[in-house]
Amino acid sequence: MLVRLYDDNPNQKEIDKIVELLRDGAVIIFPTDTIYGIGCDITKSKAVERVARIKGVRPEKADFSFILYDLSQISDYCRPFSNSIFKLLKKNLPGPFTFLLQANSNVPKLFKNSKKNIGIRIPDNNIIRTIVKELGNPVLSTSVHHEDVVLEYITDPELIEENYGDLVDLVIDGGYGDNHPSTIVDCTSGDAEIIRQGKGILLD
Repeated sequence: MLVRLYDDNPNQKEIDKIVELLRDGAVIIFPTDTIYGIGCDITKSKAVERVARIKGVRPEKADFSFILYDLSQISDYCRPFSNSIFKLLKKNLPGPFTFLLQANSNVPKLFKNSKKNIGIRIPDNNIIRTIVKELGNPVLSTSVHHEDVVLEYITDPELIEENYGDLVDLVIDGGYGDNHPSTIVDCTSGDAEIIRQGKGILLD
């Protein structure tokens, strides 16, 4: 199923329907400010397992990120960090970045790798952020492509629906996506280190 939404003014009725689907354990594909993402409600373990199967990885080994609505949610899922890291986040989010932070005990066990770190995303995209806000907790996210292979069809939501429509419950058409991934910034040591340069240019 393909649903069209507009980033500047997402239709609230459609948002409400999508939120209900997520609460029922749906897996969806959605636009971000970089590549389209596959995701679900982080509290729905069976949906998380479905996302992992689609990506061909085990849930506990997967590098999934949490999409948040804004910075106020970070303390719900991450251990305390320095003022300098907070300023860095504030300066660069919303934006095309994944910040790796230390997870706290609120993060479902399924997501904790041996280092107990999680990726945090606050994309500059009103569609997915509005969904997260209405849902009341983060949406798990992983890109629709393999990390090492960027295919042209992943930018076109209609072609995404053709390729993934049988695997997910809903594809949100938010217009053409980008084919550059987010910049990954590791903040787990207390300092910020870019470990993958993507679309985002980090402001310090």
